[in-house]
Amino acid sequence: MHDELVDHLTRTTPLNRGEALRVVQDVLAYFDETTEEFVRRRHRELQAHGLVNASIFERIDADLKYRAVAPPELTLRQLRRIVYG
Repeated sequence: MHDELVDHLTRTTPLNRGEALRVVQDVLAYFDETTEEFVRRRHRELQAHGLVNASIFERIDADLKYRAVAPPELTLRQLRRIVYG
């Protein structure tokens, strides 16, 4: 799976093949999150760092634009609905 990328990582970094494969799998899993899963996870993380919801939802809104496949733009209200139902 993704042998070309694993080969590239082993050539260009000090990672061995097993480590490079693990990195690729971790990155793919990270970007495999649905928008809803990402929003909920980031909300929990930012809340744990002491941020308040107003700041959290603005930050999540900004973060979503940098996902590998950006979801459609969501309003702050839509983000709150994802978290709180």
